[in-house]
Amino acid sequence: MLAQLTTHVPPPSVRVRRLAIGGIAASALPPRPCAAAAGRRRGRIPSALPGMMPAHLHDVVARDAHYGSGGDAPINTAQYLLDLDTGATLNFCGGMMFGLALSPMLRQHLHDVSKGGAGDSRQPVVYGTATRRMAMRPGYTQDASADNATVFHGREVRKVPDAAGGMGFVIHLSFAGESTDGGGAAAAGSGPSLDPQGWTRGELDEYSGWLSDQQRRWRDRTVLEGEGFESFGATFGPDAFTLHHRFYLHSDRGGAMWLAAEDGCEGTPAPPAPPARDYPKEARNAFSFFK
Repeated sequence: MLAQLTTHVPPPSVRVRRLAIGGIAASALPPRPCAAAAGRRRGRIPSALPGMMPAHLHDVVARDAHYGSGGDAPINTAQYLLDLDTGATLNFCGGMMFGLALSPMLRQHLHDVSKGGAGDSRQPVVYGTATRRMAMRPGYTQDASADNATVFHGREVRKVPDAAGGMGFVIHLSFAGESTDGGGAAAAGSGPSLDPQGWTRGELDEYSGWLSDQQRRWRDRTVLEGEGFESFGATFGPDAFTLHHRFYLHSDRGGAMWLAAEDGCEGTPAPPAPPARDYPKEARNAFSFFK
């Protein structure tokens, strides 16, 4: 999902030309965007400051106590995901901090599920340590299907100005399916989701998330809004662009939960690292003392 984007960085003029045609080639992406100050805007993705992430969102013991796990009993995963969508961050690829954003329709669905408690049959499934990749799930198929429990429709969004973690990265999860009763699943041959922020017809038809990013098409604001996600720019910013993935949840040996894309890239809830300490330009240049 992310690690493959480190091979080539064209000059700015090339990137501008590619963005102008609507589709974004993987080779046009920066290898690892630098952390930047997160701008705050009303009605946009929530931001988070270092050190402000509550312990129950990233510490396993505190999480289990907060969400009602007893021994091997499951936690209220729906409520956990809802709480992560309040400015929490997930650490992908050893230091790339992503915010989590749930679409309003998925958020409402998870809210309804959470009210039924950890035993609700619609609770999101957190697979065990034996299911380290999506392809290891029972009944796995290479298609665009999702059911809001075992598999989620999502997007990796870049250049979001107010993303939690300050790096401009967001994982956006949306509601999959043509109904809200828990029985529908948006598959490759079905219509787009009822969710206004759900996968578009183009995303459904083109999905091949088991392939590398270089073999897939990135979408910018112009493309997504033209395909039906009309609020994309208002939600993520005018310069944001995205690649859609299917996601699932699994745990590691320590009990931490991981949100993993179909291609294997994954992240776990973790506080954002504090920004690197900087010094005046004169202090950074050792030879300045001799001038």
